[in-house]
Amino acid sequence: MSGLDMITFIIVLIGAFNWGLIGLFDFDLVTSIFGSGTLLTRVTYVIIGLSAIYLAAIAPSWGERYHKA
Repeated sequence: MSGLDMITFIIVLIGAFNWGLIGLFDFDLVTSIFGSGTLLTRVTYVIIGLSAIYLAAIAPSWGERYHKA
C-alpha cells in the first residue's frame, strides 16, 4: 500500500467513524469542530468524498498488487 493509499484509507475511516456517530448519536463530529455550513466543514467532506472515490478506483488492483509480492 502506497503512502497515498494509506492516507486516503485513514481519511475514509475517519469519515466512516463520523457517519457512525451521526447514525448512533445524531452527533456530527466534523460540524461540531468546524461549525455548521462553514467552508472548513464543506472542504472536509469534499476531501473525505474524494478519498472514497480514489479508494474505489484503485480497489480492483489491490488483489493484483498483493499477489505479485
